[in-house]
Amino acid sequence: MSGTDTGVLDEALERLHRAGPERDGWLSNHAPMAVEALVRHGHGASAHRWLERYALTKLEDMPRSSAPVPEAEWREALGDPRRLGDWTVYFGRAVVEEGWRPVLVRWWPRLLPGIVAGATHPVIRVGHAVRALLEYGENAARVTELAHGLAYWAGRHQPLAGVARPSGAASPGEALAAVPRVGPNRGGIRERLALLGSAPGWTGATASLRAPAGPREAQETLAELVTAATGRFAVHAHGDPVMLVHAATAPNAVLRTLPALPRELWEPSLRAAWAASAAVTAVYATPAAEVPRVSGTGEELFARAVEHGDEHVIKLADTALDVAARSGNGECLVAVEQALRLIGPPDA
Repeated sequence: MSGTDTGVLDEALERLHRAGPERDGWLSNHAPMAVEALVRHGHGASAHRWLERYALTKLEDMPRSSAPVPEAEWREALGDPRRLGDWTVYFGRAVVEEGWRPVLVRWWPRLLPGIVAGATHPVIRVGHAVRALLEYGENAARVTELAHGLAYWAGRHQPLAGVARPSGAASPGEALAAVPRVGPNRGGIRERLALLGSAPGWTGATASLRAPAGPREAQETLAELVTAATGRFAVHAHGDPVMLVHAATAPNAVLRTLPALPRELWEPSLRAAWAASAAVTAVYATPAAEVPRVSGTGEELFARAVEHGDEHVIKLADTALDVAARSGNGECLVAVEQALRLIGPPDA
């Protein structure tokens, strides 16, 4: 990674930190995540052009802060989107005064129960921010980006009902296959997720995943979950491909964050990531009528994702390349082919 590319990332992040985490009420600002992925895979030269187009219609100003969030009263402000500006000020100050690692470690277990917040975008944003900090080093733009991701998560914190602790024998692929299809094919993700607590088979399905024997196995199982969810996208994305992307990208964000966390947080991280992936699968997975063939290398498919331009395609390609690098084969890249096929370009 060249200094020029990391400079592009930092310039983009500094610009984006004047924008809020959402637009049009609650649709997420994907730009920080997509730009980090572009730079990560050698497309820094495309980042500013991509951001210019995105900014035309998909960025709004940062919400104003109205009142401080006292450390002793954080629970009262958790999950209150009216306080997104307050949370941004809180975390911006905290990472400067304490350092980003202590803030992340303190807040990670507080935020995990609400991992589906903002359709999982806050945890995904945190995962991209942590990857940049670990791979490129610490500076003001990257630390601030983590603060903004944590603030978004706190403001949109949304617990899932009916989730059981994994205690079965199923692999992640088997457990995802056993997740029941829940709810009608209408409404946004918040309305659909609200149906899970009372849905037949949901609690049992969440319990079916095998319990890890320790932190290392939790990390390995989480990697298996990302692999399984990425592979399943190609054959279950016809209902809502944009939303099903998050069944893979959310657990991958958690996996990216593990190296910055103490090992005692790895098992709770797996449980939360599994719940998020299972929940998105339950409300959006629909079997595909046709699965395309892989027509290029990971690098070539990522370049096609950049040319396509949609932020979800770019982020799924980013996750698929992670899976391919870990597994040593390109089977998972069919997910990128499917995303390119099913998700329309931004200007369509």
